[in-house]
Amino acid sequence: MDIFSNLFSSLGVTEFVKPSVGLTDVLDILIVAYIIYKVIFWIKETRAWVLFKGILVIFVFAAIAALLKLHTIIFILSNTINVGIIALLIVFQPEMRKALEQLGKGRFFSYFTRSDDAGDEKAAARTVDEIVKAASKMGAVKTGALILMEQKVPLGDLERTGIPIDAIVSSQLLINIFEHNTPLHDGAVIIRRNRVAAATCFLPLTDSDEVSMELGTRHRAAIGASEVSDAHVIVVSEETGQISVARGGVLYRNLTADQLKSMLSQQDQTGKKKLAIWKGRQAK
Repeated sequence: MDIFSNLFSSLGVTEFVKPSVGLTDVLDILIVAYIIYKVIFWIKETRAWVLFKGILVIFVFAAIAALLKLHTIIFILSNTINVGIIALLIVFQPEMRKALEQLGKGRFFSYFTRSDDAGDEKAAARTVDEIVKAASKMGAVKTGALILMEQKVPLGDLERTGIPIDAIVSSQLLINIFEHNTPLHDGAVIIRRNRVAAATCFLPLTDSDEVSMELGTRHRAAIGASEVSDAHVIVVSEETGQISVARGGVLYRNLTADQLKSMLSQQDQTGKKKLAIWKGRQAK
């Protein structure tokens, strides 16, 4: 203890106070560390990483200017910082929107909500069968198609770009919509609550650099729609007739009818169990 006392005395510290760290302090540090980690991880997965490195270069340059007392540069940087914050919000707007969309796709709030079609599994199974049948028939004759099955994330903003339909899902209807030279064949079909909600909908194209160059606009639109929602996006290639499904920004290509049905029929069993537990607590 005498060694530490002499050390602190030489540094001008007359009294050493032992910090008090409680459970809340540890929890606070862990939460902040996790948030910083997630922000850095998210930035590295987007185009914002290059912009972020550019900002770091500017900060390093400002630190050097302050160290060397370059008053003109310090004056310029200090007077443009307010404008710079607004500029950052504008530059990072697409990435910030994507991050908020990813946050909104979380399952936390799904524990406290009820699905309108929870008891209508028969209709959901019929919808999947009709989509698989239509995709198989269109693939056989190389008719291009793009179909979105809405899940938990609403697709209202995409639906408004198309023409309202509001019809029961059937293979004949889907085939007729995507038939060549028909008014509704260009664009995507959105299916909500086992009904065709709209057709000729425009979808955002993915800006990922990892997408194969051999993929056309239809497949890029499918990946883009799956990046901003949790929808199952079914694609039928007009060139090859192959059937693909995009989910979570990943494209699963060259699927058979059985594989397509299996992917569209997959349900979040964990989410269902937790929802059932919550409903059981409400009933008590």
